[in-house]
Amino acid sequence: MRRDKGNKGTAGFGTRAVWSGESCKGWEGATQIPVALSVSFGYENVNEWLQVAQGKRRGHIYSRNTNPTVAAFEEKVRNLETAEAATSFSSGMGAISNTLFALLSPGDRVVSIKDTYGGTNKLFIEFLPRFGIEVSLCDTSDHEAIEAAIGEGCKAVYLESPTNPTVKVVDLARLAGSAHRRRAVVIVDNTFATPINQQPISLGADLVIHSATKFLGGHADALGGVVCGSAGLVAKIYHFREITGACLDPMSAYLLLRGMKTLHLRIERQNQSALKIARFLKSHPKVAKVFYPGLESHEHYEIARRQMRGFGGVLSFAIRGGFDSVISFLPRLRYAHLAANLGAVETVAGPPSTTSHVESTKEERAAAGIPEALIRYSVGIEDAEDLIADLSQALDKILLTKHRRATT
Repeated sequence: MRRDKGNKGTAGFGTRAVWSGESCKGWEGATQIPVALSVSFGYENVNEWLQVAQGKRRGHIYSRNTNPTVAAFEEKVRNLETAEAATSFSSGMGAISNTLFALLSPGDRVVSIKDTYGGTNKLFIEFLPRFGIEVSLCDTSDHEAIEAAIGEGCKAVYLESPTNPTVKVVDLARLAGSAHRRRAVVIVDNTFATPINQQPISLGADLVIHSATKFLGGHADALGGVVCGSAGLVAKIYHFREITGACLDPMSAYLLLRGMKTLHLRIERQNQSALKIARFLKSHPKVAKVFYPGLESHEHYEIARRQMRGFGGVLSFAIRGGFDSVISFLPRLRYAHLAANLGAVETVAGPPSTTSHVESTKEERAAAGIPEALIRYSVGIEDAEDLIADLSQALDKILLTKHRRATT
């Protein structure tokens, strides 16, 4: 676990994305953080070793607990989120599940929203209830209902904003205020927004979670998760993680560190491109609906404009004609991976049934308000004009195919 009560960062996001966590001197003067693949770390004498083991001085003993490369990654995220501490995990779901199980006990109650990421939703509807933890899932767009559920008493409030895959936005400051009046811990999944677009801690969150696999790493080559927030809460989560063993691999930490150095540039580009693409899709006659908080027509546009600096690189949309049109449309895209990922430098697209909610049943997706014919489109760093042309040609070919079928 990396913790630092000071140095929250006064430099710009681009500078901090490059330099934070990079202060340690590398082997033989290397300017880049080395990959510490060693499982254990040795000491000259037992007294020094014992001081590190007791947390009285900095150092590492065993990489399941802490590791120099991993610590540098944690420090970079901590700095960007202006948190007191951070600890990392082998995946985003590792971060989410460890956080919930570290903080909740049988008899506790957690309040959340219906359309969280599919894996998170599975924890709420399948796993936590098995351990005697009560879960209340509310309509994401109904803040009054969420506040009412919080008012009944709870140990934690778990929020995701924007949500995956319907990119809904919740008023974090409002709901954090309600939660704190009931002395509940506020946990926010900030994966879609990233600290470049949104900082939940400044809006009242106690803990912020990222699937670092996505935008933080940005290159679809490393799994990882991280949670940051108050030192006391992160210490509890770190202790749970060091015992359950869901630790981040040093090589993955290195890849995530390298990816984060361009985070500010990538997010800036993806914000701009996603808004252009959302506007194009909204005007296309073959698109039934576009979900993107940067559109003024989005139901949560005003909330997003108030609490976000940019609207993010993910949008979703529904094509007229249902799931058959989705099946016809997706393979025609030239500049998109059809894959279960997002936040990469390449554009990635797919329906919830094979991406965000692949673990969920059709009925569970419907209960979460996720249409089967929805397409999640994670915008890469390609030229926006090329992506728009690609979407246009794929949509046009659906029309041609339908016409031919109708005349034969």
